[in-house]
Amino acid sequence: MPRLLTTFIRALRNADVRVSTAETLDALHAVELVGYQDRALLKTSLGLVLPKTQAEKEIFDVTFDQFFAHRQTAPLATSDESQPAEEGTDQSGNGSQQGQGGGGNGDRTSDGTATQPGEKTSVGELPSAQSALGQLLMRSNQMEIDLAINAAGTRVNVHQIEFFTQKGIYTWRILDAMGQQDLQQEIRDLEAAHEVPQRRLAQELGHRRDWLREQVRDYVERQFLLHADVTGKRLRGDLLRNVRLGRIDIAHQKAVRDLVRRMARRLVSAYSRRRKVFNRGQLHVPRTLRRNMKYDDAIFDLHWKSQKVDRPKVFAICDVSGSVASYAAFMLMFLYSLDEVLPRVRSFAFSSELGEVSDLFSANELDDAVALTLRQYGGGSTDYAQAFSDFRRLCLDELDKRSTVIILGDGRNNNADARGDILKEIYDRARRVIWLNPEARSLWNTGDSEMRHLAPYCHQVEECGTLAQLERVVSRLLRSVS
Repeated sequence: MPRLLTTFIRALRNADVRVSTAETLDALHAVELVGYQDRALLKTSLGLVLPKTQAEKEIFDVTFDQFFAHRQTAPLATSDESQPAEEGTDQSGNGSQQGQGGGGNGDRTSDGTATQPGEKTSVGELPSAQSALGQLLMRSNQMEIDLAINAAGTRVNVHQIEFFTQKGIYTWRILDAMGQQDLQQEIRDLEAAHEVPQRRLAQELGHRRDWLREQVRDYVERQFLLHADVTGKRLRGDLLRNVRLGRIDIAHQKAVRDLVRRMARRLVSAYSRRRKVFNRGQLHVPRTLRRNMKYDDAIFDLHWKSQKVDRPKVFAICDVSGSVASYAAFMLMFLYSLDEVLPRVRSFAFSSELGEVSDLFSANELDDAVALTLRQYGGGSTDYAQAFSDFRRLCLDELDKRSTVIILGDGRNNNADARGDILKEIYDRARRVIWLNPEARSLWNTGDSEMRHLAPYCHQVEECGTLAQLERVVSRLLRSVS
């Protein structure tokens, strides 16, 4: 039986689609009839024999698209002897010819969540890389790189991953299969060279190597979600807390939303009661004497000093452009799930022009409000200058030393001025300005990122690409005001 089909059926079972032995044989007969060449026909044929209910049909559609995501541009093998890895490599070679002219999708990953380092460096001004992996990275062809990662994953049997703790092992194996050792040696040799172009090439290859590691790590995480043992649901939950939100597939969105609500309930339980001091702490002498005058100065009632801490006014500014929309959706969902301890949240969304969306959350269910926010303000080209100008016009006079401003965005402004001077005005008025960047810290200040200019006007700048990181940031915020 073709290994590709059995691996796909295993992924379906792990997604809670029941597939019996008889249905597996039916799927094999269907593949023998239609083959792997026509992806739409293959999906329709397998959809007739594998899922049995409407819910399973929806899971099947998502799992099929995710499983064959890196195989759709190349013909797939129909037997164990013909491996998809070899075909992916051939297709990568063809893709490299297309990538010579410049660039493919080097600015963003396939889902737009990370920017490849070194975009501003003109490749023509640098010497040519000698290692095969170095040449692949310098061509900046995203499709070619995706196919190479998939081919290497097939060679190291990444579909056999079962536990979250194996993620690092498979990441390293895939990088080695792609030629990481040769690339490392080339970087060392170039760093030791005396010529400036060679040292610049070493620096550029180092940036792109770090970017590739992020891509491979994300790929292994997706394979874990597809192939991990179904009995390891607790481990899968741990992974969803630590996987980058922009990489979470639609099939797992419901699980992540449930996880967000559980995390929010845990924080509400921890911080819902204001701290009060009774019968302990520092004695309030004036109040004690005043309240006991009626007892002829005999001290019966002791009064202690206490401090009332007002809950903060929270202003959430979310970039909902394509690259970070999924992160913004989960952050808004998280904040509004904390309404018991953060009742004064005003939220704003922008891609270019900024608008307040607080009324959407007060008038609609949480999931509906998030969807409406993305529909009304998402999809445009990011413009932080316009967004900051709009926020200054709408809210600057309302900011005071009880105000906390949370900004979620990757700081990428399409090489335009982000108006850090306006952010400085916000910084001077608010108690705290917190910037949450969903990108890996190694990617900050690369390409069109403006973080180097915006970070000085923030009290706190945090990487916030996962639910675990978001929970830590919000927990610290609640701890400081409870």
